[in-house]
Formats: sequence, structure tokens, C-alpha cells
Amino acid sequence: MRIFSDFNELKSAVGTEIGVSDWIEVSQDRINRFAEATCDEQWIHIDPERAARELPGGTTIAHGLLSLALAPFFIRSVIGVRGLRNTLNYGADRIRYLTPVPAGSRLRGRVTIAEAEDVPPDGLRVNYHLEIEIEGGERPACVAELIALHYR
Repeated sequence: MRIFSDFNELKSAVGTEIGVSDWIEVSQDRINRFAEATCDEQWIHIDPERAARELPGGTTIAHGLLSLALAPFFIRSVIGVRGLRNTLNYGADRIRYLTPVPAGSRLRGRVTIAEAEDVPPDGLRVNYHLEIEIEGGERPACVAELIALHYR
């Protein structure tokens, strides 16, 4: 994990990769719980028997939004900022789901600081570029620009 002492240090890291998170498994149980929580119970996510018969990979796939929902885990595992009072999710831009995530896959996040701008009275808006990688995969599962407001 990379620890930043203050906002100036964070701003000086714009354009650099901050780190790569640990792997996290996207189990069928995690997919099922996400489907239940979001009311998105499409068979491609929750019916392993049908997926085995009808999907090209022969297994269910995770929701794209489930991969994206792991973003806080990925980012918090690679970056820390001293003196923060709180951080708010400000939004996301340019989200693309490039590769399906089969049940049982492991994902990790590669985090880069794309932009950082002071926000009065005592905040910093940071755009994080996140690539969500699938273990053994050739292409990312997802790429996104995530925006956070850090307050000290």
C-alpha cells in the first residue's frame, strides 16, 4: 500500500500507477448474493446448469456491476492518505466491461491517479483510473474512471 502524507503529495502522483490490489474471488455465492441485493437475477448469473448448456464458457458470469462494485476494495487496498476525515464517492466516467467474469474467477484492481483538483473548503477531487484484471486473462474485465472527494 502506498501512503500519501498530504494532498500535495497525492497531486504530485497524477499520471502514475499507485499499485495493484490483492486478488479477490468472485464465487458463485458472491454472484448470487449480488443478484439478490440488486434484483438482477438473470439466468446467466445464477443458473449454473443452464449456463453449462447454453453459455460459451460453460459457466455463469458475474454481473458487470459486481466487478465495478469491488472498486472501493481495490482502491483502498493500494492507497492511503494521512489526515483524511472522510471520502465520498462522487461518481464514475467511461465505464467499459471488456471481458465476462466467469464464476470462480479471481479479480484484482490496477489503480492510477488520472487527475487531482482542490475542492474548497478543504477537499481534493481525485479521478482514479481502474483496470479490473482477471487472473490469467488477456484483457481486463472492466476499465473505469472513478471520482472520489477526499476531505481533511
